[in-house]
Order: sequence, then C-alpha cells, then structure tokens
Amino acid sequence: RRGGGAATVKTMLLEWCRARTRGYPQVDVQNFSGSWGSGLAFCALLHSFFPDAFDFAALEPDARRDNFVPAFAIAEERAGCAPLLEVEDMVRLPVPDAKCVYTYVQELYRCLVAKGLVKTKKC
Repeated sequence: RRGGGAATVKTMLLEWCRARTRGYPQVDVQNFSGSWGSGLAFCALLHSFFPDAFDFAALEPDARRDNFVPAFAIAEERAGCAPLLEVEDMVRLPVPDAKCVYTYVQELYRCLVAKGLVKTKKC
C-alpha cells in the first residue's frame, strides 16, 4: 500500500529508531519526546551507525548534557546532519519537544540515506 501521509511516515520513522536502538541499555524509544530526554536514544542511534565514534557503555543517563554533546557532534561530523537542535535547548526542558525531535530525526535519516548508510525500499 502506498501513501498514508505524515502519520505513516512518523510511525515508520519511530519504528526505524526502535529497531536501530534495540538492545542498547536504558534506551526505550516509544515516542519523539520523553524517550529522547536523557540523550541516550540519540547516542544509541548514532552509535548503531558509528560504533567507533564513542564508548556508549561509558554514558550516564543522568548526564544529559554530556550525552547530547557527542550525539549532535557526530550527527553533524559523520552524517552531515544540519545542527537543528541545540544542546542547551534539550537540557533546558525536562521533556524534549516532540516536533523538534521528530524534525531532527527526519533530517538525520535523510542524511544517512544520502550517505548510503540506510537502504530504502523503492516503490
């Protein structure tokens, strides 16, 4: 079935994030807001593509700033992802804004596809 609109794309992107981060300790992607609050989901997603970039096991869930910094830096440096989110914005709010996280993950996905790191199905 083709089409489906934005809701289908959002669901597919969330499922992709779940699949890429499955098995990472203290990462449980259920949505585009609270699941990303510690920074570990961003780190797990990037680590799944660039495992040599940093030691995921050394990260602490409570060290939010320390988790967002390498995640965003690696996304920009290795994936070519535009810096759409700022570390300060992420740590200022206890729960990240879902639209901001979704937009960022969409951009990251697009960049990873462009680099040939994510294979997409041709319709």
